[in-house]
Amino acid sequence: MTKKVICFGEMLWDIFPKGKIAGGAPMNVALHLRHLGLDVSMISRVGEDKLGKKLLKFVRNYHLNQELIQLDTDLPTGTVLVNDSDPENIRYEIVKPAAWDNIQWNEATALQVKRADALVFGSLAARETTSREALFKFLSLDILKILDINLRQPYYSPELLEQLLLKCDILKINEEELTILANYYNLPDKMSQALGKLTELFDIQMICVTLGAKGAILFTDDEIVSHPGYPVAVVDTVGSGDAFLAGFIYKYLEKQSPEHILDYACALGALVATLSGGTPKYELDEIEKIKKE
Repeated sequence: MTKKVICFGEMLWDIFPKGKIAGGAPMNVALHLRHLGLDVSMISRVGEDKLGKKLLKFVRNYHLNQELIQLDTDLPTGTVLVNDSDPENIRYEIVKPAAWDNIQWNEATALQVKRADALVFGSLAARETTSREALFKFLSLDILKILDINLRQPYYSPELLEQLLLKCDILKINEEELTILANYYNLPDKMSQALGKLTELFDIQMICVTLGAKGAILFTDDEIVSHPGYPVAVVDTVGSGDAFLAGFIYKYLEKQSPEHILDYACALGALVATLSGGTPKYELDEIEKIKKE
């Protein structure tokens, strides 16, 4: 039976000086999961404006279920203003308020979440009260909860992260974000010990740390599994982490071994880095080619 995954959070446009690109980490993950053949829905909210209509048309091209995407008559579709004049120091302004700050909880959506195999969420969509309250209601349901922590200043705090970490079963995090948590919660310097303490503090089943071009590690059952990553000719890294997570979830729900899960996730992340944009189209056999090459 096809696995069903629901992603909660922001869907938006990244506005560059030369044009706009559809984005938002939860949406990117949803589109990659859909590309992998899973049954995927997105809980989000867009404005009843031109950008909202274009965004819905964009996800329709991926055959993403739009049933749980809400429309807002007052707030605009989310945007991020990107200043890339200095490639070494790209600056972002996540415009607020946005429609995805106003995601509403309702019984019908909760029923869909209960029927899913996993709920994917991040920290950014919890920046405003309405969406945060809706998220925590969904997180109270009995379902596998996967936190892609995705820290964006200034939209997180130790208190908020503690609440989110207490709700998750699987945590995906990068090295920089792990350092932030280490400072918040006084974690040991050694990574294996830091991850062990995190799992104890928040009762997390599994933690995946992405290491960029160096691959990733997986901490579960007090053991570390590592993968060096696949060296590729990088076009851009936008969406690579989101693709990695989609590959991870895909193989995890198939009950694959930690080694196999990491291998597939690293290959998909590497493949997307060879393509332009966060959600490029690709053939699934291209993932296997990355692994063979």
